[in-house]
Amino acid sequence: MSSTIAKIKTTRRQEKKLEQLSPFELKNTLISLAKDEAETGSFIMLNAGRGNPNWIATTPREAFFTLGLFGLQECRRVADISGGMAGIPEKKGIAKRFEKFLNSNKKAPGIDLLKGMYRYGIRQHKFNADAWVHELAEGVIGDQYPVPDRMLSHMEVIVGDYIVQEMFDRSEPKVPFNLFAVEGGTAAMCYIFDSLQQNFLVKKGDSIALMVPTFTPYIEIPQLDRFEFNVINIEASSMNKDGRHTWQYPDEELEKLKDPAVKVLFVVNPSNPPSVAIHPGSLSKIVKIIKNHNPNLIVVTDDVYGTFVPEFRSLMAVIPDNTICVYSFSKYFGCTGWRLGVVAISEKNIFDKGIAALPDHEKAKLAIRYGTLSLQPEKISFIDRMVADSRDVALNHTAGLSLPQQTQMLLFSAFCLLDKKDKYKKLTQDLCRKRMQLLWKELEIPLVSDPMSASYYSEIDIKVWAHKVYGDAFTKWLTTHFEPVDILFRLAEKTGVVLLNGGGFDGPEWSIRVSLANLPTESYPVIGKAITQIMREYVNAWKGK
Repeated sequence: MSSTIAKIKTTRRQEKKLEQLSPFELKNTLISLAKDEAETGSFIMLNAGRGNPNWIATTPREAFFTLGLFGLQECRRVADISGGMAGIPEKKGIAKRFEKFLNSNKKAPGIDLLKGMYRYGIRQHKFNADAWVHELAEGVIGDQYPVPDRMLSHMEVIVGDYIVQEMFDRSEPKVPFNLFAVEGGTAAMCYIFDSLQQNFLVKKGDSIALMVPTFTPYIEIPQLDRFEFNVINIEASSMNKDGRHTWQYPDEELEKLKDPAVKVLFVVNPSNPPSVAIHPGSLSKIVKIIKNHNPNLIVVTDDVYGTFVPEFRSLMAVIPDNTICVYSFSKYFGCTGWRLGVVAISEKNIFDKGIAALPDHEKAKLAIRYGTLSLQPEKISFIDRMVADSRDVALNHTAGLSLPQQTQMLLFSAFCLLDKKDKYKKLTQDLCRKRMQLLWKELEIPLVSDPMSASYYSEIDIKVWAHKVYGDAFTKWLTTHFEPVDILFRLAEKTGVVLLNGGGFDGPEWSIRVSLANLPTESYPVIGKAITQIMREYVNAWKGK
């Protein structure tokens, strides 16, 4: 290797060891390196390694705090005791008092959303006005345990409408679905893995399929001793005629799902890190495979980025009987700290059927497990078992997402339902697409335009870049002399840019992930230039060999 390329602080041996880490753990090493160099260099650190957005939805938060004032007013109406004590909201006549509050606070932040949401519930769903407002007041105050524990009744209906709008592209499902409000997509993943196994729907050592690249916990959890699943990767290996990734799944990959030994399919859609939604043709292919070859296949789809793709349709919309849908509010509304998500399951589903068809000895074990909840535990639905399992069954009476969290989730949902022109959606989509274009404008390889792209992340395959721009000889030299993560270390040390390794997501090992969400828009041309700078250093070293 030529000495014209500057050495970095890590060695190939160290890099190879670090490649074994999760990308999110490797990121910490890169951040430390970038900070050290930024302190002595002429650049600032740009950490595009994490997907936390740098925007928030303001109106639903304004409505939350204004609703909080009403809730406190209702508590003090019942009892206002010197020293900081009050009563709890009273149901009788609360709707009339809420209407008076709305009319008396016409200029309060978020008041129009509260008015619209209140009327929406009554007009669209014929809610009892007092019951509806009482749930809002208790929700924002958080003075009660969640009842029902799975999700508050009125809130489930409104959030359900939002899920239909965003995950079903406004096409009403033929069979209603139930929601379980959870502490973000993270909790949903844990609960789903746990309950599928607890209810013998999947067993240790079973075969599961992962559509890759994918979010790293879906790769790491199946490897735990408790599961030890046999993992079959469904690879997004399709390329266009120019030899560029489309991040779609060729038919031969999808056909791996025909094997009835494959018990569960885990999907992140749109994907992470490619950030591309599954093509409608592939959705249809998956449906045909399930119906004709593997009718008991469980589909778990994580659709957190779906709102960033126009006319998005979830697998929940096309094969609802088989699907567990996970949706997190975190990215779209800039609320990762709130920990807000839902699990959606159709009322007609293969999970309840699967439990009913279990062998008698397994049914007997489940009757004991859930026997303290009902005199007929066999009739407890799978989604309600998930609620119980989330609190180790014994604490089912205190299960459920906190009421203030559910209330903020409700307000996020109502905000979009009442946004008939999709103004907020256009803002978020346009912002991400602008950042994508600014990043790629500074690269030496053109951006592939794709209507299925969420543009929340960009996955750049350095090996494809090397081949397309500089040819086979350079590509061979690069891959022979360096580890795939070398470029990440050079970026951190020499430019202060922190990215993640795509190989850690089971993507192409020479790919890198750029988050387009978490930095100021003007940072993305800087990141593009930094990546190009490092690539040219490699090229100059190769030419001087």
